[in-house]
Amino acid sequence: MTALGRQLVVKAAKLFDLAVMSFSFGLAAVVVAHQTATVSFADFLAVRVKVRNFVLFAGFLLVWNIIFRLFRLYDSRRLSGQRDEVLDIVKATTLGIGSICIAAFLFRLEMVTPLFVLALWFISSATLVSSRLVARSLLSQVRVRGRNLREMVIVGTNPRALLFARKIQAKPILGYRILGFVDQEWEGTEEFRKGGYPLASDFERFPFLLRERVVDEVVLALPMKSLYLQASRVAALCEEQGIIVRLLPNFFNLTLARSKAEEFEDTSVVTLCPNPAETWQHLTKRILDFAISLVSIIILAPLFLLTAPLIKLTSPGPLFFIQERVGLNKRRFRLYKFRTMVANAEQRQKEIGHLNESSGPVFKIKNDPRITRVGKFLRKTSIDELPQLFNVLKGNMSLVGPRPLPVRDYEGFRQDWQRRRFSVRPGMTCLWQINGRSSIPFERWMELDMEYIDQWSLWMDFKILAKTIPAVLKGAGAA
Repeated sequence: MTALGRQLVVKAAKLFDLAVMSFSFGLAAVVVAHQTATVSFADFLAVRVKVRNFVLFAGFLLVWNIIFRLFRLYDSRRLSGQRDEVLDIVKATTLGIGSICIAAFLFRLEMVTPLFVLALWFISSATLVSSRLVARSLLSQVRVRGRNLREMVIVGTNPRALLFARKIQAKPILGYRILGFVDQEWEGTEEFRKGGYPLASDFERFPFLLRERVVDEVVLALPMKSLYLQASRVAALCEEQGIIVRLLPNFFNLTLARSKAEEFEDTSVVTLCPNPAETWQHLTKRILDFAISLVSIIILAPLFLLTAPLIKLTSPGPLFFIQERVGLNKRRFRLYKFRTMVANAEQRQKEIGHLNESSGPVFKIKNDPRITRVGKFLRKTSIDELPQLFNVLKGNMSLVGPRPLPVRDYEGFRQDWQRRRFSVRPGMTCLWQINGRSSIPFERWMELDMEYIDQWSLWMDFKILAKTIPAVLKGAGAA
């Protein structure tokens, strides 16, 4: 599951939990109304509409949400046991009920009787535990069928690493696929090979493994005393490229990654996440991406219909230029643009390679001879980029994010810290577009991408979108 998908699930879980709390509150009131004469159910319905009671109930919902977040019930629990989650739910509901008892004492809420408290605790706990167990079961079935998988590399071939691998493989419901192990030759290597596990690379080749393969997580299981330098280098390489690191059990003093302790059966695992923690803003970002791209496609449909014949009538070849680009975590996707060059433009690139005006691995020429007459206008006005709204709608891209690069440009990267730009979803516009686009050097472009990743907020996206419009109208840096 992608980060976005997980955020959607988390938000749905939060809304469901609040609905359960409301339902449990009402049902407990019904139970009390039929078992005691202290407060009738009719009286309960009558007092609910009072402003004070409405505010108190809203406060209960807020406290309920805060408590569940404190118990990390909305964090990813792939490596957490079912028993631990059930216990955390019971603890959270107990603490939540305790807050209601305190409020009842302070505000003299007559309906909060011992029977009401017991009913509320039982109903909410039972409902929440049952729902989480059902959710776990459904996710397990999805993962067993080969969906929602995460690609894992284990660094180390010692018994501790092998034990962890066996535990992971024994639980396909967790949704992990082990790509292989990374280690140097040592006295235990022969014994490791007898187990039939693949040795993906040694320490020297490890950077190439990260560049060439899809890797979601790296587990460090090296002996820290003897191989600290190698382990530190592995962690730093992963941090550079935005890849999650799990440690067994030590962690490093990295500059960007945030650590989070987790438990998998009887093994402590520390997760190092190099990007800002996901929040409600990420969910809002995806919702806005979907909504804005959908509305924009509908509104711009006449412009699409006008552009299509202009391209077809002035230059032979397809209407769209479809190219494989490198996206989130180096997963590749097909990017859509209106064609602005001659049909065989990619084949002719080697012929004019000496004319490249851009630094770094990217290829940019201000007056590219392959661009058609209509293409110049489409590029100047950025109309050629509009079909990427379909990529945003599909989830391959976002409205705002580092620009997706062609595979050729990606393979020309020479510094691994620049690859961290692929740890977030690529976008149609970013800081690069509003700061000169093709007129700025490649190194500065990468620095702006890192700045965006490290300082990201929803408000930052709004500002970039607002500044993109005048930048496009001016045609600044377009090539």
